[in-house]
Amino acid sequence: MSTLTQKDVEHVFESLRKGLVPERGIDAFAVGIEKQRGELHRQLDLAMSSEGTVKFLRGGYGCGKTFMARLTLLDAQARGFATSFVVVSDNDLKFHRFDDVYRKVLAELGTASCSRGALGDILDRWIGRVEESLVAAGEDDSDPAFDAKVQKRLDEDLAAMTGGQAPQDFVRVIQTIFELKQKGDVAEAGALISWLCGSGNVAASAKKAAGVKGDIASRDALDYLRGVLEIVKAAGYAGLIVVIDEAETILRMRSDSRHKSLNGIRQIADASGSYPGMLWVFTGTPEFFDTRHGVAGLAPLHDRIRFLKQGRFASLRQAQLELVPFDADRLRSVALRLRELFPTSDRGRLDRKISTPFVERLVAEVTAGFKGDVGVVPRQFLREFITQLDLVEEHAEYEPMSEYGFQAKELSPEEQHVLSGASLVDLDDEAEGLVPTEDVW
Repeated sequence: MSTLTQKDVEHVFESLRKGLVPERGIDAFAVGIEKQRGELHRQLDLAMSSEGTVKFLRGGYGCGKTFMARLTLLDAQARGFATSFVVVSDNDLKFHRFDDVYRKVLAELGTASCSRGALGDILDRWIGRVEESLVAAGEDDSDPAFDAKVQKRLDEDLAAMTGGQAPQDFVRVIQTIFELKQKGDVAEAGALISWLCGSGNVAASAKKAAGVKGDIASRDALDYLRGVLEIVKAAGYAGLIVVIDEAETILRMRSDSRHKSLNGIRQIADASGSYPGMLWVFTGTPEFFDTRHGVAGLAPLHDRIRFLKQGRFASLRQAQLELVPFDADRLRSVALRLRELFPTSDRGRLDRKISTPFVERLVAEVTAGFKGDVGVVPRQFLREFITQLDLVEEHAEYEPMSEYGFQAKELSPEEQHVLSGASLVDLDDEAEGLVPTEDVW
């Protein structure tokens, strides 16, 4: 079990109380997923060896896709990667617009030392490494010409790293950011960093300083992402890991947006090998991958990432990595790990009242409340369990074994659908044809 700070422990339990997956500390209660985690470690190894790759996590509701994705980011940061965690939304993320995807990736860009919006910090680290290399080569950093030499090296490195294919606006903005920083114009440099992150709310004066007009367009966004990836590596990071969570949200979009979004995923998957050091991780439900309204309706993508299973066996190394539902033993193990982590003033009393027999009873009652479908219950189970820990800690006279009784409540729409046996997305199979195979741009 990992060693967590008190702040991490508080974050874990506050998140679980709200039914959310914590953003850190989750490796302390990650049980029953060792094989799947090992495959994702293999993907990180590929990225560290300058491969560009993509992996798809498939699993029904409650299988822990978001948990596994966040755990992968924590493992990646521990290995020196920069990371980004993007949730697909039909409100603020149109996945078929690469400028939207780019903007979200950059907004959530983080490192072990900077959790979000880390591009400015990464740029500073790259510039610092260039300055250090010049000093190590004998240059005098007090020489008035030193900044010009740094600028020249930045330009040369950027051209070499991107093969000269970086958009000219990208290069000019990087050059101008350095010049503004050296002049002490932090605000104007910050505005251009915001522009480089895809913001559409940058003053015209800042863009004029760099000789750029307008905003980053969809057709150019992946080229900008390539440039950012190279800067990430030049700053000393192992590479970049991007998670696209809840891809099944695409199924709820209008048919034209859904078709375009699936084609966008196909283009990213096809191009992934040309982004050395980058791993894309998509999460989605079997309905997203296997129905004609999702991946199965787009033959070029489906053929590439088709999920294959021989009886009850599936290879971990194929494009889709299957996450299996929770079972009672795994719920019990998670609960006992969380009991160990829970901050308490009286460990003996907590362990006595939240005993192993009580944990087993709680697993049985929550499972029964969900018609025996253990795979549906993790969120509800964990909220109930944390509540019992809190009650024991706050009330010395509380006896969970005699006073507790589970009732299913506050069901999410997804939980209600799963319990009813209905599809999570209501689509008219007769009304639509298959996803077109041609590009939509």
